[in-house]
Amino acid sequence: MLKATIDAETFRESIDAISALVGECRLHISEKGFATRAVDTSNVAMISLELDADAFQSYAATELEIGLDIAKLKNILGMVGKSDPIELELDAESKKLAISFKSYRYSISLLDTKTIRKDPNPPTLNLPAVVRVPGETLNNAIKAASVVSDKIALKIEPELSLFTMIAEGDTDNIKLELGKDDVEFVQPAEARSLFSLDYLKDMGKVLGRSQTVEIQLGIDHPVQFLFPIAQDKGRVTYLLAPRIEAD
Repeated sequence: MLKATIDAETFRESIDAISALVGECRLHISEKGFATRAVDTSNVAMISLELDADAFQSYAATELEIGLDIAKLKNILGMVGKSDPIELELDAESKKLAISFKSYRYSISLLDTKTIRKDPNPPTLNLPAVVRVPGETLNNAIKAASVVSDKIALKIEPELSLFTMIAEGDTDNIKLELGKDDVEFVQPAEARSLFSLDYLKDMGKVLGRSQTVEIQLGIDHPVQFLFPIAQDKGRVTYLLAPRIEAD
């Protein structure tokens, strides 16, 4: 059972975070709120999202798992005003989710969870370097890098207190160096890894809305981006595998 009301912008923020990587997911509903974990079709990137019950204007639910067509939900939310309240009601028997706003009432069929990939097990990572960067700064760097290359290197030099983003193309390159005035060095450590911009461009659109993004990085290891949503009543973690290139 689910019966809830949520601010449109909060719900859109959650759906946008998921849709940056996947078009469908298993949504776990409980008395505590919503949660999902999904990996993209290439097994390169993963999202973990939690949305607390406190993020809703009203919330009543029992524990269940449903399959959601995220692409369809995103299209529906495109019609909703920024501050409109959205009512969500689940009919477990008919396997349909009712979405109501203004005078509209959508009834969308749920996906069979058996047809959706099982929740991935989160890898055990002990990434040595941790920095916090403004989301807008991170997104702008990703956009700038994509002009000259299809990959970007993230580098931390603790002895210089520098966080550097480098993109090198066939003929052009770009480098952005951020020091203590721009970055919070939570856990300084030597780190450097290379990543595909194909994934980061989609992530960046979401990361750019966050005031602060925590970046956890190692040497030729995956990167984790952690940031709050729903006015700190929700959490998102993006994980992206490194791009390993032959010498």
